[in-house]
Amino acid sequence: MNIFNGTAAIYSYGIAALGFAAFAIQLGFGWRGGKLGGWILAAIVLSCCWAVAAAAYAGSGLPGLRIAEHLFDTLRICAWYGLLLALLFSSGRYGFGGGKNPPVWVIVAIGLLAITAFSLHSAPSLAVAIFGRGTRAGFFAPMAFAIVGLMLVEQVYRNISAHARWGIKPLCLGLGATYCFDLYMYSNAFLFNQLDIDVWSSRGVANLLIVPLIAVSTARNKDWAFEIAVSRQVVFHSTTLLGSGIYLVAIAGAGYFVRYFGNHWGGALQVMFLFAGLLIFGMLFHSGSLRSKLRVLLNKHFYNYRYDYREEWLRFTQSLTVGDRNLGLLEHAINALADLVESPGGMLWLVEPSGELRQAARLNMPEVLAVESGDGALVEFLVRTQWVIDLSDNQEQPEKYADANLPEWLRSIPDAWLLVPLAAAGELFGFIILAKSRAKIDLNWEVLDLLKTAGSQAASYIAYMRAAEALLEAKKFDSFNRMSAFVVHDMKNLVAQLSLLLKNAERHKDNPEFQADMLSTISNAVERMKQLLLQLRAGSTPVNGPCPVDLAPIVRRIEKARSGQKPKLILEKGEPIEVLGHPDRLERVIGHLVQNAIDATPDDGRVWLKLIRDKDQAIVEVGDTGHGMSREFVQEGMFKPFQTTKAAGMGIGAYESSQYIRELGGRIFVDSRENVGTVVRIELRANRSRHEPAACVLELNHG
Repeated sequence: MNIFNGTAAIYSYGIAALGFAAFAIQLGFGWRGGKLGGWILAAIVLSCCWAVAAAAYAGSGLPGLRIAEHLFDTLRICAWYGLLLALLFSSGRYGFGGGKNPPVWVIVAIGLLAITAFSLHSAPSLAVAIFGRGTRAGFFAPMAFAIVGLMLVEQVYRNISAHARWGIKPLCLGLGATYCFDLYMYSNAFLFNQLDIDVWSSRGVANLLIVPLIAVSTARNKDWAFEIAVSRQVVFHSTTLLGSGIYLVAIAGAGYFVRYFGNHWGGALQVMFLFAGLLIFGMLFHSGSLRSKLRVLLNKHFYNYRYDYREEWLRFTQSLTVGDRNLGLLEHAINALADLVESPGGMLWLVEPSGELRQAARLNMPEVLAVESGDGALVEFLVRTQWVIDLSDNQEQPEKYADANLPEWLRSIPDAWLLVPLAAAGELFGFIILAKSRAKIDLNWEVLDLLKTAGSQAASYIAYMRAAEALLEAKKFDSFNRMSAFVVHDMKNLVAQLSLLLKNAERHKDNPEFQADMLSTISNAVERMKQLLLQLRAGSTPVNGPCPVDLAPIVRRIEKARSGQKPKLILEKGEPIEVLGHPDRLERVIGHLVQNAIDATPDDGRVWLKLIRDKDQAIVEVGDTGHGMSREFVQEGMFKPFQTTKAAGMGIGAYESSQYIRELGGRIFVDSRENVGTVVRIELRANRSRHEPAACVLELNHG
């Protein structure tokens, strides 16, 4: 047998060495000192050494490497023997006290057997490597090893307790398969007096294939003292890939036979057969039902628990918060619950403010117009028990849900399967009806508890969503109410202005100048009322953007409008200065400050208004010698809404003024002393543009 420079063997054993090394590293980091785990770790490490020696021998053909390959092969088999014997004696059926390890004399016997087998096996193999032929005696020892291994696997599986078989089933399957492989390889070599190079070359990958089975058993048996977890996603996708490969190989083989036996029709039949096979493969690969059944099968037979709760909860949370962008928020909740039990869709009922429950959303299920009473038997049953109701189980055991008194509309929904209550903090927000699963699922305690917990999480999500909507609506009303308060405050000032005008009308009604001034004042008041109504409709944001405004005409209009009041307003300076803003709002702010100063000052006092430039700042100063304000009120209450020192004041003007000045990027300062007076300074950035100021146009809605 010439296996020197065997490319297939190099790749086979090289891949096996890498796989065993990776698994050994994972086991090494996860091992917590358990004796059973020690046997497994030793066997995997020795398997890695064996694969490295075999790959090196296949590439070089050195006799010493062949002996090393035999040595590590013998040692790893003995390590698996040690694990099987430890499991066998742990069953307590062989009178050794139920210990976790075999007695010392058993280990010594295995060692002597290994030395004998290695001696018998290595000498003929060395002769084969040197002379090209050997004797059948060299294949008898490894063949006996395989037979003894099969016997041990059978005894372990037979004598282990029934509840523990689930944990060691994958291990027994994997080791039994490798022993069968070795028995076939060495039996064939014993008959023909030489190893089959193809079978020997594939032995490396064949042994590597049992690693996933060993990992599953290791994860199932926590007493082996390994912290190891087998990813469900890896198992699922690996199984899918393996099944796809087997299917494609079968299709290719069948296509070959169709071509071979099809005579002159063979080529065409092969093409049609392969096309049909690939088409069916595409349908199966994208089949949600098939994937669901495969996932259920793997979870049922390979894992102690059906769900990987970390992955499921992450996926559930992501489905609730992100999910499919084509779905609404409520559809996300349905989809998240449906994915937990492989359901294609469902329907969501929510409690309305009236107390009734109506269908609020649906996914791949028909619309139902039925209404469920908030004080009905079904709702009371869900609030009291918070059970997940199996509608098919209700048909078989109606007495189980007798108190629920399931309504007729619920029984008549096609494909209705589960009713999941959405309850949180003892309150029922609604329920979700899920469609029948794509695969048969046993509704055990684990599934029901997960659905119940997920329903509670979905209820919290829906409650949060509703609270956010209510908060947004409340903010809208709050904004409207705040704007209404501003408008009412300005309307109060306009009413006061018109009242003063009406008061003076009796005395000056025949004066042409008064008549002209009255018409101008009324026209200005009407225009400002229109602007206030427009701003009330648009909200607190101005309907147009800031534009260049000259403050000089504004302060002159304010001085003229207050000319009849006492004390008289004195305009000390009023030089032209442009700022960016809104002329009506700037006039309202400055006018409010002036009116406050007049109201706070006795008739013999003094009130002044200044408009000056300080470098690039436009400064508006309003001062008085009135009764003033305390320092505490200026710092803590002056610019807060509904805080005022006036007996009939609303406490809105100062707040609105400060808010608007901040919107323009300016600042407002107050210096006030009780019984001395108050000075208010507004600082705004002066407009540096030298162009003519553009008029701020307000498009008034007269509708």
